[in-house]
Parts: sequence; structure tokens; C-alpha cells
Amino acid sequence: MKKTITFDEKIIWNILEEVKDPEVPVLSIVDLGIVREVKIIPPLSISDGEGPGVRLTITPTYSGCPALDVINMDIRLKLIEKGYRNISIQQQLSPAWTTDWMTEEGKKKLKAFGIAPPNPKQQFCTSEMFQQEAVQCPRCDSYHTELISQFGSTACKSMYRCLDCKEAFDHFKCH
Repeated sequence: MKKTITFDEKIIWNILEEVKDPEVPVLSIVDLGIVREVKIIPPLSISDGEGPGVRLTITPTYSGCPALDVINMDIRLKLIEKGYRNISIQQQLSPAWTTDWMTEEGKKKLKAFGIAPPNPKQQFCTSEMFQQEAVQCPRCDSYHTELISQFGSTACKSMYRCLDCKEAFDHFKCH
């Protein structure tokens, strides 16, 4: 008996919530804000013409993101696992991804995981006015922290130390 697949954008968004970012596995690609668009495509619009398809537009966190191939593969595998076959993934580099696209839920997940999310006091990530604001420790909530290194465990993070609880932690850079 052939399983009936429902082609509905909301269902696809829910499936994409299951695809984790390989560099920060506590976040889904939806939490991260890299999924920009989900479209259901009529038959014959995608190469093999076997029926409706799914077209996704994603924006990598930066153009040289080393995890992008893994993310694309994970998206395909998850959609195939759910019964979808005609899958098109397009990359959109402009406008560039920004941490403003992260969901509030994603920022909470980062903090719970021990990574300081982009500074909630920073209203505009690119504004020099906010560049020197203190980073809040994700463990004890202190703002009494210091930068150890501009580069943390991945290119999108920097390394900080809390001067109160003495713990080192990653900070997801605002960009």
C-alpha cells in the first residue's frame, strides 16, 4: 500500500524543525533562521516530473559555511524519510544571513546549551555603537565577562570567560 504524502508548506516547515545544525546541534535549521522559503511545486516543475515537489531556499550563515553540504544532505534525507522525492534546494546569498533571523526559541536553546546567544541588548548587530556591550554568561547570567578569543569552537562563535562563576563559554557572534 502506497503512503499518501501531503504537500503542505506548514508540514514541510515542521519537518525542517527536525533538521539540526551540524555545528550547533541544539538548534534546528529553522531556529537558526537559514530556511528562507518553502514552496510546493506543481508536477513537471522539478526535473523528474513524478509529481509535486518541494523547493527550499536557504541562506547559509556565511558564504563559505563548511556545514552547508551536510545541511543540504540532512534536509534531503529527512524529506526522503518522510516520503518526499522531488526536492530542490536553492542557495540565496543576498541578503546575507544575520543573527536577527534566529528565532527567540533558538536563542533560548543556545543559552540552555551553554552558548551565549547574540546579545539581546544589541538592537543592531552591525552598529559600532553596540560592539563593546558586555556578553551575558549563559550559566550564571552575569555580565561581568571578558573576551578570551575572537574565535571560538566555530567561526560564528567567540570565546568568553565569566569573571563571577569563572566558566569559559562560547558566544554566538552577532552578525
